Amino acid sequence: MASSGNFATMNPLHKTSNSVVYTQGNLKTSPSSNWSSTTWCFSNMVIPKDKKIYVEARLSSAAGVYASLAAATNLSTPGSSTVGGDGSVSLYNESKYVNGTRSASWITAASAGDILQLAIDGSNNKVWLGYNNTWGGSGNPSAGSNEAGTINTSTALGYDIFIACTQNSVSTMTFNFGQDSTFGGEVTAGGNADANGFGDFKYAPPTDFLALCSGNLSVSDDIDPAQTDDDYPAKNFNVVTYTGDASTSNPVTGLGFQPDMVWIKSRGTTNLYSNAIFDSSRGRAKIVFSDSDRDEDTATSTQDLVSFDSDGFTVGTVYNSGSNINNDPIVAWCWKANGGTTASNGSGSITSTVQANTKSGFSIMTYTGNGSAGATIGHGLSAKPDLIFTKRRSSNQTWGVYHSALGATKYLALNSNAAAGTSTLFWNDTEPTDSLITFGTEGRVNQSSGTYVAYAWHNVEGYSKFGSYEGNADNDGTFVYTGFRPRMLWIKEADNADDWVVYDTARDTFNSGSSKVLRYETYVAEYDNASRAIDMLSNGFKIRTSNNTINQSSTFVYGCFGDVPFKYNNTF
Repeated sequence: MASSGNFATMNPLHKTSNSVVYTQGNLKTSPSSNWSSTTWCFSNMVIPKDKKIYVEARLSSAAGVYASLAAATNLSTPGSSTVGGDGSVSLYNESKYVNGTRSASWITAASAGDILQLAIDGSNNKVWLGYNNTWGGSGNPSAGSNEAGTINTSTALGYDIFIACTQNSVSTMTFNFGQDSTFGGEVTAGGNADANGFGDFKYAPPTDFLALCSGNLSVSDDIDPAQTDDDYPAKNFNVVTYTGDASTSNPVTGLGFQPDMVWIKSRGTTNLYSNAIFDSSRGRAKIVFSDSDRDEDTATSTQDLVSFDSDGFTVGTVYNSGSNINNDPIVAWCWKANGGTTASNGSGSITSTVQANTKSGFSIMTYTGNGSAGATIGHGLSAKPDLIFTKRRSSNQTWGVYHSALGATKYLALNSNAAAGTSTLFWNDTEPTDSLITFGTEGRVNQSSGTYVAYAWHNVEGYSKFGSYEGNADNDGTFVYTGFRPRMLWIKEADNADDWVVYDTARDTFNSGSSKVLRYETYVAEYDNASRAIDMLSNGFKIRTSNNTINQSSTFVYGCFGDVPFKYNNTF
């Protein structure tokens, strides 16, 4: 089964009033003051003429409010004086409006908690409306009969149809285009997919009606990149969650590839364990910890990470990593390099052992330092690294972090919340090149006879992005374009001391509206913190809080890895 791609949301840029507030990944629409009949918002995807589409929306306000769910061809307000003007069919409390004509008492008025339903036949401009699995007017979308109305397209600016909504009074509606039938945890999941196996709806979609997602849209020849399976983002990076069982062999599957770097963090509050990093270059038994300066640990054959497998990995009894604590929830962030096959790279003044994935822009390097300023190692990639994590293996030493947004004069420490420091001793004030990384004499990156491991990534369109943004200290925070829907994201403030915070869509799935936070620099348990909430959107992420850790008036650096590319999302 192909990927569903990106699901539609409501469009924060297409609204008729600034009173509309969007949350939960632009699925929850709320007014900052009373709505009116001319206050509308619209979906960010349209329904083509050859598609049948099904949508749900939940009323999450007090009973007696007026809520409207509509299909509209107008690109502005569907009706200037009445709800549901020419070019729309809408449900407005107990009434329906068809091209400006009202039918009063058409259906029993909806109450708080009701789930409104909308089915649209784009080929025939037919619209069905109802709620709680009952279609108004004895409608039957599956049979194509007794529709609520047919849209008048004479005033349309095109043939495509928008989903529109409005409410009177201070009320909210939460949409489900197929993302989540719990509406952000408000109701029990329905688990109903469309005919293509896409989506998660509270109620079963009518026959032949589909979720509004890019996977259900046609792929144009002029945009199809004809990507191979190896180019699929989830074949190079993925996140898995699992529960520990304390056994000597606990297989973790569903990753989709054999990983070469596995970063494991226990999420539980009972047993606190470090962020443990394994890679196939050093061997499955070797562990370094992102939240510690301690040297490399070595486990036995049945401890910690037992093996790298074709669809994941196997963990054993816990030695030091927290990889298999009984009944603990655990997450693993995983990257593919070269299947464990390494090569000697002599292009620098220090010979490195490299395992590189040039398609995904990821490299694992091991080397022995020489203590000389300006020493270089080859990284095996085809482009300049944008992010480098370096750790001395042979003794206790803090991590060294390079980020292209900070430049070669700055450094961060993965195991510290400290602000970015300035020193020539880390990168010798020299930017990496397409083939080489340059070191100074700092012991964290290049001490004579010290043994090291380094991980490097560079930006790859549609897959990975490393950059910076300026915080605005406002709940309507910065939107950062990445070109894909992030699967995992980390953020670190550069100007002041603050946490490395990590989000992913495996632990927090509702439209990727992420508030479940882990940290790189400490072993603390996962916490659910709405004050640090971020929306992962189809083409980037949106800061939804003024919390200092992610949005004070300061510079923040980030790194993220993709799930579905925006430009070509329906090809996956």
